Amino acid sequence: MLNNNKIRLMTKLAVYESKKGKEDIRLSKYYKTDYVRYQVLKSIISATFAYLLILVLVFVYKSEYIIKNAVGLDYKTIGTNLLGIYIVVVAVYGLGSMVGYSIRYDRSRKKLSKYFRLLNRLNKIYKDETPES
Repeated sequence: MLNNNKIRLMTKLAVYESKKGKEDIRLSKYYKTDYVRYQVLKSIISATFAYLLILVLVFVYKSEYIIKNAVGLDYKTIGTNLLGIYIVVVAVYGLGSMVGYSIRYDRSRKKLSKYFRLLNRLNKIYKDETPES
């Protein structure tokens, strides 16, 4: 005879595993600190490449002015300003990604705990159905 509770549980579990659960199950292999550090490192590297790309584009755009005034420019002030802006950009990206990925990890854990509760209920149903030998 069909057990409707078991069928409902199996359907919920299958839908979760096929859609949102893939990412959550992948995240469950990490500790929170390791996952957040890895994502922050990726964000800082991405921000660095983006910042360098923007600098190259600005240099190309202003190259005529830079070439004309190469002798009279204050390179120390320019370098200090560029370094300051870089530190601010990396700090903002780093803090933002740390908060964002920490929240994502916590939400994933909550969904996984619900998933494991459903798995335990399904396991209990299987144990109740099978006769003891």
